[in-house]
Amino acid sequence: MNVLVSGGTGLIGSALIPELEVGGHRVKRLTRKARSGEDIRWDPDAGTIEGDLSGFDAVVHLGGESIAEGRWTSEKKRRILESRQKGTRLLAEKVAGLPEPPSVMVSASAIGYYGDRGNELLTEESDPGALFLSRVCREWEAAAEPAREAGVRVVHPRFGIVLSTEGGALGTTLPIFKLGGGGKIGSGRQYWSWVSLDDVVGAIVHAINTDALSGAMNVVAPDPPTNAEYTKVLGHVLGRTTFFAVPAPAARVALGGMADNLLLASARVEPAKLEETGYVYRYPELEGALRHLLEK
Repeated sequence: MNVLVSGGTGLIGSALIPELEVGGHRVKRLTRKARSGEDIRWDPDAGTIEGDLSGFDAVVHLGGESIAEGRWTSEKKRRILESRQKGTRLLAEKVAGLPEPPSVMVSASAIGYYGDRGNELLTEESDPGALFLSRVCREWEAAAEPAREAGVRVVHPRFGIVLSTEGGALGTTLPIFKLGGGGKIGSGRQYWSWVSLDDVVGAIVHAINTDALSGAMNVVAPDPPTNAEYTKVLGHVLGRTTFFAVPAPAARVALGGMADNLLLASARVEPAKLEETGYVYRYPELEGALRHLLEK
């Protein structure tokens, strides 16, 4: 297939594009800074796309301001929200206006949609939460409506905590854990619905190829652990102690709103649609995923 990918230089996009190419697909990047003649340049803030979007069978939209970098000031939160609203709506409108739109648009979202829900078991049918990221995810998904109205099958992969040594929760905290200074965050009772980067890529490819999938799709591993359980397994794999807890107030002082939305919120998320449509996980268990990533 011919596939257009935005956010191709990010953590997920950098892993997805080689996987698509190995699978025989032809990929073009939608990017702010064109690196080759094959790239299509766009500027979501200005509402412009400089190139022809016709001829694509699938679009994967991963672009948006990073939520894991920098303190969440008012300006940062504005960029997080607006980058997702503007970019998604612009791309969805351009896709909808094509004489022959692509058959599928995979437009990213996140389990931040559900907010802080304690022990409640959450599926794609669950209501949204009340945190800032919950609002972001609602508006992010709604911005793809023009493509849906044009008959494009739109899938919103709601990504959990993506495990990779290149970034995210694991990559950022790994040096601390390796030194024996890691530990649970807050009470440790909050559920951390994680997923390996390999399964994020696998789930996106699955969404492209599975006509039965549309709407929200939780991209998490089955049976998520609590943060305390996650911490214990990571320490075990590394052969390091995990005694040094980070109190919730300290996390809030250090990270601002990011702490409540990303680290302290409890989301016990079930990948109902992936399981119903027969997705086979590469790393369904936390210890196996960590051993693979850390070469242990």
